[in-house]
Amino acid sequence: MSERTYRPEGIADDFTTGAPTSTADAVPGAAGQPPSAPRAPQLGWRGMLRWTWRQLTSMRVALMLLMLLAVAALPGSILPQRDQDPSAVVEYLGEHPTAGEWLDRFGFFDVYTSVWFSAIYLLLLVSLVGCIVPRTIAHARALRARPPRTPVRFERFPVHVTGTTAESPDEVAAAAAAHLRGRWRRMPTFRVEAGAEDARPARGKVPARPATRTVAAERGYLRETGNLLFHLALVGLVISVAVGQLLHYRGQAIITEDRGFANAVVDYDTFESGAWFSPESLVPFAMTLDAFESEFATDTVAFAQSRDFTAEVTVHEPDGSSRAETIKVNHPLDVDGAKIYLQGNGYAPEISVTDAEGATAFDGRVPFLPEDQVYTSRGVVKVPDVSPGLDQIGLIGYFLPTAVLNDDGTAESVFPLPEDPLLVLEVYRGDLGLDEGVPQNVYRLDTANLTASVDDDGERVTLLLEPGDTVELPDGLGTVTLGEDVPRFVALDLRHDPSLAWVLSFALLALLGLTGSLFLPRRRVWVRSWTSDGVTQVEVAGLARGDDAGLEPEVDRLLTALPGLERARPTRTSEED
Repeated sequence: MSERTYRPEGIADDFTTGAPTSTADAVPGAAGQPPSAPRAPQLGWRGMLRWTWRQLTSMRVALMLLMLLAVAALPGSILPQRDQDPSAVVEYLGEHPTAGEWLDRFGFFDVYTSVWFSAIYLLLLVSLVGCIVPRTIAHARALRARPPRTPVRFERFPVHVTGTTAESPDEVAAAAAAHLRGRWRRMPTFRVEAGAEDARPARGKVPARPATRTVAAERGYLRETGNLLFHLALVGLVISVAVGQLLHYRGQAIITEDRGFANAVVDYDTFESGAWFSPESLVPFAMTLDAFESEFATDTVAFAQSRDFTAEVTVHEPDGSSRAETIKVNHPLDVDGAKIYLQGNGYAPEISVTDAEGATAFDGRVPFLPEDQVYTSRGVVKVPDVSPGLDQIGLIGYFLPTAVLNDDGTAESVFPLPEDPLLVLEVYRGDLGLDEGVPQNVYRLDTANLTASVDDDGERVTLLLEPGDTVELPDGLGTVTLGEDVPRFVALDLRHDPSLAWVLSFALLALLGLTGSLFLPRRRVWVRSWTSDGVTQVEVAGLARGDDAGLEPEVDRLLTALPGLERARPTRTSEED
């Protein structure tokens, strides 16, 4: 079987066989041996860096990075995040020990501060800047450039009109230039340049023409300005959001009537902040909840629906001054650059627990969180501080503002205001698990190591307390007392983000730039006039980038502005002609 070699026609056999075509191609000291295969030129480290930069700053890579950033943000919305809910992360790690360990290694519980998410974010920022800078330089040069010169043949343009006038070519050119520039000299509608052309002899199909006056005009160069403004605003948004995430802080606090809190990290129930946040930056003001008022509908159509919530507070400034303020839903309070929102409200009954030794093991207000529109509120009382040797106590149940007892012995609330309050509790004893150092949700009771108190029939014991009642706990655990008054609580959310004003500004700039890049038309208009047989001949042509329904009206307005023009051919030539 013979071996064949493909030889393209017109190519020398020496090339296809690898034989040297000159002494320069021969390898020294390798006489009688076939030369090595052709070697591709080396790119070098500079060429590799240049190629990498061009790829990174291309629009294709920028879009890929934008999509990758969106995909990378998905785990942050699916998996619990350590800076937002550390207890949920601990619970997830306990339920998924193997997968959770690997996810934690790769930062899936700290997505937005992980190395890989930050790398994508920074690469996107570099890509945007790399795209914008050369385009901005090129656009700056284009802004200083002259309008395109007047073409020789106007009939090949989509809009072409000819006519005659008794005015001179100079007057026609001056009128056309004045109209195209517009009324505002500092903000002209068109960039206009008037010129002149020498007489031209006949060439081929192009007839001879005497000396002419020309006007070249262009508009729409601000379209690219809008496009660049849009991209620059995107860069500003990216930087602003990043800075805001680094410097922001947010705290939630639940306070009851006649109580307050100080603007310190330790006084918040939950607190989250950026990596560059410093606790010393908090302004040391304090706030007291003086009263809370709520209104609910009593008519049959919208019974028990909320009408208004008002928190009357007193703000104590660092200089010792105080002032009364009001917080309503969607009307936050602005204090020293931070906004305080009214997020929720409910009841915090005063509960006192004594253990079997008669010692007071718990005494305080317990917030019960509403679960429906009639404020059926669920709460938990954890009593770890009992006398030595005694079981810890856990109470879980509901607070009913306006309670009604059913025939089956159950109770329910029928109205949100405390007209006939009732506290319903179940009792547990054992180890609450608070001494193990694992964070717990204060509104949940882990009953894994607890034993429920039951009666002789094996049913769980349910305690019913009205304001002022004291009842004995089952199994000789002690007593529980419900206070006479039922204080209200409010959930306040304090937020401080120094980037909000910048984000809004850049968002508006992006909208402005996008509007300009989409709706500013890109048009070119040319006017040529010359004298022939004592009459001034006028030619007007228009060209637009893309489909532009306003090009013909633009030319019509120009023709109307030319003095004494009589159109010789009012019809337009389309691109299909």
